[in-house]
Amino acid sequence: MVGVAVIGAGYWGPNLVRNIQATPQLHLKTLCDLNVTRAREVLGRYSTVRATESLSETLADPDIQAVAVATPAATHLDVALAALEAGKHVLVEKPLASSYEDGLKLVNAAAERGLVLMLDHTFCYTPVVQRLRRLVHDGELGDIQYIDSVRINLGLVQPDIDVLWDLAPHDLSILDSILPPGVTPVAVAAHGSDPMHTGKACVAYISVQLSNGAIAHAHVNWLSPTKIRTMIVGGSKHTAVWNDLDPTQPLAVYNRGVDWSENPEAKRVSYRIGDMVAPALPTGEALRGVMAEFAAAIIEGRAPLTDGRSGLRVLAQLEAASASYAAGGTFVPVNGGTF
Repeated sequence: MVGVAVIGAGYWGPNLVRNIQATPQLHLKTLCDLNVTRAREVLGRYSTVRATESLSETLADPDIQAVAVATPAATHLDVALAALEAGKHVLVEKPLASSYEDGLKLVNAAAERGLVLMLDHTFCYTPVVQRLRRLVHDGELGDIQYIDSVRINLGLVQPDIDVLWDLAPHDLSILDSILPPGVTPVAVAAHGSDPMHTGKACVAYISVQLSNGAIAHAHVNWLSPTKIRTMIVGGSKHTAVWNDLDPTQPLAVYNRGVDWSENPEAKRVSYRIGDMVAPALPTGEALRGVMAEFAAAIIEGRAPLTDGRSGLRVLAQLEAASASYAAGGTFVPVNGGTF
């Protein structure tokens, strides 16, 4: 079993604690938070897990081989880098860091030490996204023509980041997970507004140009009274529609679309009206899948599905989106680096 410490007992920390304790390959040793009273409350009166406010003591514990970081994004670099330098495998809540440059420091530090650096891109471990990934990678949808995503809710206005950095990492990480080999984001444009005068964008629209000529679009919003989480993946053969709020039929695959005849004597558009199939999907909490992958990557000595490089790719798109928003919405090239 892999000894694990959770750093941060705030909003997401309790979810990590619960799922680590439910993963047979992991053994929760410590919950570390500056508010040790909060940490004890999360663990409960009868827990044998240690609660502490000392990060240095936690990282010095030889029984702890890995840490899960659930602290504010601005602290990810310092906390995760300290853990890597202490020889610990690291799972980080999104985003990887506050900038591409800081994220690159973490990726390099993990690579130099042969340690696992993994992103908690939870949606990538849902049964729906895993099926979408297979549909795309196996060619069942055909060539990707467009991707359209909506993630809106009456959400918590974050004190330190805008809606782009709060919600868009979910959509960009899903995009990174499902895109077929050879298709990559090349440029990002972002538009947004701050109708509440909070000093940051509360509503935003992101367009991502893909290397195959297709476009991906995401709408993120803190101010909607109605919660909507949908994604449409349009392909040349089939189109997949995901409604995350439909518990009975979250994914539907349509054999419907538009075909274009390339015959020079009869160039025309035809409409394909076929069947709809709702694939049967397994049930289970996505975060449980995150923990299982984290444990397997450590034990097997391999890179996880959402490794540090996937986090860098998301950061590159977020930085391009921020630059575009500041520049009035023009397309900004994505920093591809070597990742």
